[in-house]
Amino acid sequence: MKINKYVEELRTKSASELNTELVAAKKELFNLRFQNATNQLDNTARIKEVRKNIARIQTVIAQKHA
Repeated sequence: MKINKYVEELRTKSASELNTELVAAKKELFNLRFQNATNQLDNTARIKEVRKNIARIQTVIAQKHA
């Protein structure tokens, strides 16, 4: 599945790469919310997808610290 490949890709990255990707995802989420508030967002499902990706990244970071 597509999601499993994404998670496996995350697991191969270092902690600093994961933090960089987390910051980028949070910036994207902010921009999507801003576009949604100004009625410029066409694909509102992207917000949910980015939120889940942020959770996946945070989960992998937590697993690496354990």
